[in-house]
Amino acid sequence: MLLVNFREDPAHVGKVALERGYVAPVLLDPSGEVTGRLYGVWGPPTVYLLDRKGRLVARGVGARDWSKPEARQLLLALLAAKP
Repeated sequence: MLLVNFREDPAHVGKVALERGYVAPVLLDPSGEVTGRLYGVWGPPTVYLLDRKGRLVARGVGARDWSKPEARQLLLALLAAKP
């Protein structure tokens, strides 16, 4: 899992990630150039789920509750799938 932040001050992003206890790497795109133009993400949060071969499995825009059993099952299924 990777977290991507765009159009925010890197120092602020680091502080928030530390406060929230994020353990996944946070990639920074301060200008929004890569995130917006290449991937079409203009408003957070946006999630892309990729399989082990890097193929897009699902995309969601807006907040999601990743603590629900359904979300956990989806992520475990992706992790268990053979490449």
